[in-house]
Amino acid sequence: MRGQGRRADALRNSDRIVRAAIAALCETGSAAPLEEIARRAGVGIATVYRRFGDREGVVRAAFHTYFAEEVEPLALAARAAADPRRGLADALAAAVDTLAAHRPLLAAAHESGAFSVDIAERFMGPLGDVLADAQRRDLVRSDLMVRDLAAMVVMVLATVHADDAGHADPRRYLALLLAGTLPSADPLPGPAATGLLDSSLRRSGPCEH
Repeated sequence: MRGQGRRADALRNSDRIVRAAIAALCETGSAAPLEEIARRAGVGIATVYRRFGDREGVVRAAFHTYFAEEVEPLALAARAAADPRRGLADALAAAVDTLAAHRPLLAAAHESGAFSVDIAERFMGPLGDVLADAQRRDLVRSDLMVRDLAAMVVMVLATVHADDAGHADPRRYLALLLAGTLPSADPLPGPAATGLLDSSLRRSGPCEH
């Protein structure tokens, strides 16, 4: 029983650290000291290192938790939309909005390698069924791929900047990109072997300070 109690305490400590890290990183990005995260979580700095290893481990855990709770459900909700094209558009718009609103956390995640192709694909995966449904109904172009949707999010996030608190630019450019998904008789060129999503994330990430 004592062992179970210790494990429960450890899990609670981990959760408190992750929640404190999300809050601190959203406020100050990668400048947030681990000592401040530990203070917010009500634990010692040694507990932070014991649970997550290093700063990158803390940032990864914080971003993955944020992503799982705030971003992935948007893609899952798109499956319930009566109009699959509208479901795709709403999911992408909501994802861009929340990621733009958490710009410091997103930048910290990029610096630590937490915002990866795998994470982006985890969000986009459930949209594959929605995309296929929209294509069957001839609501979007037939040669559109799931990776195109992921690339759209990466490109739109590149327009996020501190002087645009209302995210007018990301919304404008997402609308332009979505207009390009309408059915067309002109085929898209084939993608490169290494796609925009992969190279963009490795080179500069979706947003910069």
